[in-house]
Amino acid sequence: MVPFRPVERARPDGEPSLLLLCDHASNAIPPDLGDLGVTEADRARHIAWDVGARGVTLALSDAFEAPAVLAGFSRLVIDPNRGEDDPTLVMKIYDGTVIPGNRGADAAEVARRLALCHRPYHDAVTAQIDRAVALGAPPRLISIHSYTPQLRGRAPRPWHVGVLWDQDDRIAAPLLARLREEDELVVGDNEPYSGRLPGDTLWRHGTSRGLPHALIEVRNDLIADAEGQRAWGALLARCIADVLDLEIFEIEEAPRR
Repeated sequence: MVPFRPVERARPDGEPSLLLLCDHASNAIPPDLGDLGVTEADRARHIAWDVGARGVTLALSDAFEAPAVLAGFSRLVIDPNRGEDDPTLVMKIYDGTVIPGNRGADAAEVARRLALCHRPYHDAVTAQIDRAVALGAPPRLISIHSYTPQLRGRAPRPWHVGVLWDQDDRIAAPLLARLREEDELVVGDNEPYSGRLPGDTLWRHGTSRGLPHALIEVRNDLIADAEGQRAWGALLARCIADVLDLEIFEIEEAPRR
C-alpha cells in the first residue's frame, strides 16, 4: 500500500501567485484502518483516488515553479473535497463497491478522521494562501482532478477534459476558450460534474476568500501512466499560462449564498 501522510507539499516556497491543489492525489489509508475491507484492485481504481491527477499536478508545479498542496490519503477514508457537514464525507458504498471499514463510522470516528486527515490538508492550503497574500500576491487556485471514461453503466463520456466552476469565471471562461483552441480536444463546461458544490475545496478556499479559481478534470485513461501525465501537464501548462497572462486578478468580495 502507498504510505499514508495527510499532506504532500511541492515547492512550498515557489511562485506565490499560483497555487495548485489535488484533493484526490493518493489512495493511501492510515495504518490503523487497515485496508477498509476493500480489495487491492478496488483501491487502485477511481473510487479510492483520482488516477493520474497527482502526476499532472506535480508536472504543473514544475512548469510554473509554483507550490502545490496534495492530499495524502484516500477519499475512501474521508473526502477532502466535501464540507465537514456533507453526508457524503465518508462513503459506505461507492460506484457499487461496499466499503466495510466505513460501515460503523459513527460521529466520533468521523471526527477522528477529520482531525487526522481532512483538517491538516485544508490547514495546509490555508497556510499557503496566507503566505501568498502576505507577499502581496493573492494566488490563483487551480485544482486538478480526473474522472472515468464511463460511470455506473451510463453512456461513455465524450470529453477529454472539463473545467468546473461556480460563480467566479475569471479563470474558467478564458480557460475553456483556450482549451477549445486545441485540435480535436472535446472540452466540457461543468462536465462531467458540476462545480456548483457548496462546501467543496474551491468554495472554501476560492469563492469564500474572493480568489480566482478553477477545477480541471482530465479523463483518467489519458493520464493513467507517466507519459500521459507529462503530456497533459505540458498541454495544460501552455493553456493555463496563456490564460493567466491575460490580467492581474484581485481579491473580490466573497458572494453570499
